[in-house]
Amino acid sequence: MSGLWLTPILLLFSNVVMTFAWYGHLKAPSWPLWVAILVSWGIAFFEYCLAVPANRWGYGTFTGQQLKVMQEVITLAVFAVFSVTFLGEAIRWNFVAAGLCLVAAVVFIFLPVGD
Repeated sequence: MSGLWLTPILLLFSNVVMTFAWYGHLKAPSWPLWVAILVSWGIAFFEYCLAVPANRWGYGTFTGQQLKVMQEVITLAVFAVFSVTFLGEAIRWNFVAAGLCLVAAVVFIFLPVGD
């Protein structure tokens, strides 16, 4: 599978894992902070096992800037689903507006430019 498809797929999965690492402990407020940190770091290891290859294999097919913007949009989309389904939060207009700004960033970063 080429970096064109493998990169966004791996970034999607890495963002799902990282979202749980960063925010999953919010559902366990009784955990001591040190436990939340250790659990988060343990989960984050697996995120790195997906994100590092995604960026390595994608670089060349995509520029570093394109990889970063792609990752940010994927992060926002994953977090939108996570915040609604796992945290029980509502999506408000400003979250949607921020998402549209990131989509615009994707459009701009992938436009061909004359060098």
